[in-house]
Amino acid sequence: MKDRQVEVVAGVHAVARVEGAVVVVAHRGPGKPTPQSPAVLAMESLAELIRAAAEQQPAGPGALVARQATRWLMKHAEQISPGEPIDFGVLCAAETGGVAIFLHGSVTAVLAGDGTVERYRGSDAAFTVDRVASVPARAVALFVDDAKGRVPELPAERGIGWLVEGIAQAGGAIVWSDPVRGRSGGVGPAAGHRRIPPPTARIDAEPAPASEPDADPYPTGTQASTAMLDAAQDQRGDAFPDQHDIDPHYAPTQAGGTNPAPLPDPDLQRRLEATAKATVLTVKVLGFKCARAHPSDPRSAFCTVCGMPVDQTQQLIEVVRPPLGMLILDDGMTYMLAADAVLGRDPEHSEQAQRGLIPLEVKDFSGGMSRAHAEIMLVNWDVSVVDRGSTNGTRTRLPGYRDWVRLPPNQPLVLVPGTEILIGNRVLRFEPAAPPPFG
Repeated sequence: MKDRQVEVVAGVHAVARVEGAVVVVAHRGPGKPTPQSPAVLAMESLAELIRAAAEQQPAGPGALVARQATRWLMKHAEQISPGEPIDFGVLCAAETGGVAIFLHGSVTAVLAGDGTVERYRGSDAAFTVDRVASVPARAVALFVDDAKGRVPELPAERGIGWLVEGIAQAGGAIVWSDPVRGRSGGVGPAAGHRRIPPPTARIDAEPAPASEPDADPYPTGTQASTAMLDAAQDQRGDAFPDQHDIDPHYAPTQAGGTNPAPLPDPDLQRRLEATAKATVLTVKVLGFKCARAHPSDPRSAFCTVCGMPVDQTQQLIEVVRPPLGMLILDDGMTYMLAADAVLGRDPEHSEQAQRGLIPLEVKDFSGGMSRAHAEIMLVNWDVSVVDRGSTNGTRTRLPGYRDWVRLPPNQPLVLVPGTEILIGNRVLRFEPAAPPPFG
């Protein structure tokens, strides 16, 4: 399994890749997991167990991992999480050449073949699920069940996300079956084709220490927000309307991102900065740096932060992810997207806010907006919107299109610049945080 792409999906649990094995541990506490959370402590303990098993049985540690994990449950799990069960799952290579599946609690393994889907649910077992299966044609995934026991569907196509090694905050992980091109055991790229390895996210206890000349200009918190404001002000000119010029009742949006974006809301910026300072987790991804040393999406020819051209021939490096864009409300209010968020008429007291999502309140008097209507999720370099079963649904409209499309509940949609989101009677538009590209 070491030559397979492991893609993480959005969520607040702990996912790790260790010696080729994939581990998912459910985080049940409030807010996001921290290095002291039982989920992260359990993950570190399980990772050591898997490393020892892989050293003894490098060709296929699955059976040994299952035995050791069962002993771990009986001897160590209670010490890490007294009175609260630890739900987790492990995927690793089996000695027979298949995939070994070990599950305990509310974690589900999904095996997707050509037109077939098979599920193993830890919650259905008296104690654990210990199975060996043939490697499916498409993918095998691990997901933490939600509060109602639901499991998301696998995406139709793989993304670019790639968990290389270490621990990430996520809701689950997908191991795609065919080897990754250019990796050990895989097929090399075609002649003349330059392949960019996908990014990976990882949980770190502390932000990377600044050092010259490689200091990351975007750690988190005040520095990141101030720099984003500076970049916006540099390009502002007279294009940004003053507050008294904005009609508080109606300001139509335009598809394609042609409306000038107002400056970020100062109150929201202060809340984002406080949140960034309060968390010890830093999201790191693989990316490029522009001439100004800003971290940038490797899929973009222009810097994600300042709009400068980016050298696409440089080596990928691990960088602290900057804000990935902004949501512009139809009255000119702007929300900078630096962390996962929940949208609604009263998201402050929602279950999502208790889990650590930033509450973004949207005033609506139509009666069509739920208290916690939709979530904005940041995974690697992508921003997605997810309707969480709201009564009246969430609709989106791609740039250049006239009709609105209702999102299926709990199915994320990756946003492209200019995409509009309709919740209740309010419209938000997703735009990049960077100014237009130079030149």
